[in-house]
Amino acid sequence: MLHRLYDWTMRMADHPRALWVLALVAFVESSFFPIPPDVMMVPMILARPTRAWLIALVATVASVLGGLLGYAIGMFAFETIGLPILQSLGKEAAMAEFAVGFNDAGFWAVLGAGVTPFPFKVITIMSGVTAMPLPLFVLTAVLARALRFFVVAALLYQFGAPIRDFIERRLGLVTLVFFVLLLGGFYLARFL
Repeated sequence: MLHRLYDWTMRMADHPRALWVLALVAFVESSFFPIPPDVMMVPMILARPTRAWLIALVATVASVLGGLLGYAIGMFAFETIGLPILQSLGKEAAMAEFAVGFNDAGFWAVLGAGVTPFPFKVITIMSGVTAMPLPLFVLTAVLARALRFFVVAALLYQFGAPIRDFIERRLGLVTLVFFVLLLGGFYLARFL
């Protein structure tokens, strides 16, 4: 089953509308969606390594725009939208304590969440709730997301064929590691 799903993903990664789907996933992941854009980026770059930089750019721009939506949710619709999102991640109780020091460490919080498996949506929403200066938020989000997506693109561009071979030979292990990292990010979001 995993191999069929992997083959389907590789075919879809080469689809003419794949960049639009990636942009949508990167956008919604930064404000409310739980699945990171790497799920699409990796097979897209493996399928067409010559487009690695374009793929990373699309993911970066869409993710930052989605981060602005998360910021707006935090600033203007926290009670109705933002709070339920944070509650689903188990962040409601820690939110007040987190908000006190958030802007002091805002640059590092946005940067850290932008390059790690930590759910970026938590930071985008909290940036709006705490009224982090918008220019600082945007600058840090661009830096963090570009760093994350362009490093992934560079690694896959440089080592794509061996990585693809490794993934295809050990698909079960790679899938398990990916989900452990994804769940680890949610665990960190819930208990930090």
